[in-house]
Amino acid sequence: MIEERERADNDSPWKEILEAYFPQAMQFFFPQTAALINWERPHEFLDKEFQQIARDAELGRRYADKLVKVWQIQGQEVWLLIHVEVQAKPEDAFAQRMFSYNLRIFDKFAQPAISLAILCDADSTWRPNQYSYNYPDCGLNFRFGTIKLLDYQQQWTELENSDNPFATVVMAHLKTQQTSKQPGERKNWKFSLIRRLYEQGLQERDIRNLYRFIDWVMILPKALEAEFWQEFKLFEQERTMSYITTGERIGYERGKEEGKQEGKQEGKREGEQALVLRQLQKRVGELPDEVRERIQSLSLEQLEALGEALLDFSVIADLLNWLQAH
Repeated sequence: MIEERERADNDSPWKEILEAYFPQAMQFFFPQTAALINWERPHEFLDKEFQQIARDAELGRRYADKLVKVWQIQGQEVWLLIHVEVQAKPEDAFAQRMFSYNLRIFDKFAQPAISLAILCDADSTWRPNQYSYNYPDCGLNFRFGTIKLLDYQQQWTELENSDNPFATVVMAHLKTQQTSKQPGERKNWKFSLIRRLYEQGLQERDIRNLYRFIDWVMILPKALEAEFWQEFKLFEQERTMSYITTGERIGYERGKEEGKQEGKQEGKREGEQALVLRQLQKRVGELPDEVRERIQSLSLEQLEALGEALLDFSVIADLLNWLQAH
């Protein structure tokens, strides 16, 4: 079985991809609800409001919950509570948990919410969609929308032909589940899915977002991951990318995150400094000694800012302008 390396935040790839492509997520998973929404008006993620209702919850860890304000076609405001359940095993109290959050939203903000769940587990029989109780004089039947990613196994051709980014998300998820004991096969699928992004002719930003999701969930043993990166680097070089390659960009982002987990503050600064200098040399060529010394004098915060900015540099003048401004 593939050794699952720890990630800093188990749900962050889902949160990131939902925020990047929220209208597409709704249209892909919940088309009936999506049809009620006026997508020409901007949607708003209500993170502060969600934190208020979730802070004191004692019902277990939440995964990738997003509370979103949208506008219906008729003009009324409506809130959507999107829950991505990525736990490996079904949870008996899940329906109660969905009801609890819906009730908390109504109790605190006097705002009904449309509750929707994306179920990522591998148990085809677990399909919670309501919480209810009935007594002679009182009863409740709370229904919520659910989508089961496992069901898309029977729709693989449709996924391959779809240009919705969540088709890629679902394919990456399914192939991650199916290859838990087949690391070589997982590497092949990871390469294939990322290559598909380029073949679709997507914009760099979209390739980067989906590449990051695939890379995050399709974890490989270290030796196979190194092999994968070498193969994919050759693929990107063959396509003569005019911008910094996705692999370099994602590798930089991952390196920065992993670097933050290691060492003391000075060690972090030295690691960030070495990473920035390597990336700058790739982007703008050999650095003059005075420029290198200037970079070595930057604080950790300045180095992190430069690390983000350099991804868009193409000539050394870009670097000099940044240093002058900072």
